[in-house]
Formats: sequence, C-alpha cells, structure tokens
Amino acid sequence: MGRITVIKIPFVTYDWEIAMATVKESIPLNLLLSPELNERLEQLATANNVTKIEILQKSIALFDVVSEAKAGNKRIGILNQDKQLETEIVGI
Repeated sequence: MGRITVIKIPFVTYDWEIAMATVKESIPLNLLLSPELNERLEQLATANNVTKIEILQKSIALFDVVSEAKAGNKRIGILNQDKQLETEIVGI
C-alpha cells in the first residue's frame, strides 16, 4: 500500500473523447524506446484493445491532468471502492 493521506477534493472527470475531438492534424514523430519500454507499450495496447499510439496519447492526456492538478496545489491518488485513498501518486 502506498502513502495514505486523507484528502477531500471534488472528483474531476477527464473526457478523453472531447480532448481527442479537438485534434485537427497529425504531426509525425520519431520515437526511440528501449526494448523493455516498447514491450510494455505493446502489452498495454494489447490488454486494452487499442493501438500503441492511443496508449501514448492517453498517457499525455493523463500527464496533462496531473500537471494541472499540481499547478492547482492538488494531489493525485487512487481510491478504493469506499472512496478512501489507497495510494497517493507522487513524483510525476
């Protein structure tokens, strides 16, 4: 179990569909990954029935949410079914 801290914040939902609907064009990008990171990316894509590109896009969207939260002096965590903080995510 991670660091447990009691916090009360409103729940925020990031709408992936709306975020991606605003993308008007694509820019090519060359990306060098270690074999291990590429394997993990492939595993995530396969497990979630999406492409590696979608995993990277969603990762950037999640990082954007984390950045906004940090800028607002908020913290990020994983809640259990009872909405109690199980793990606080730090270092991102």
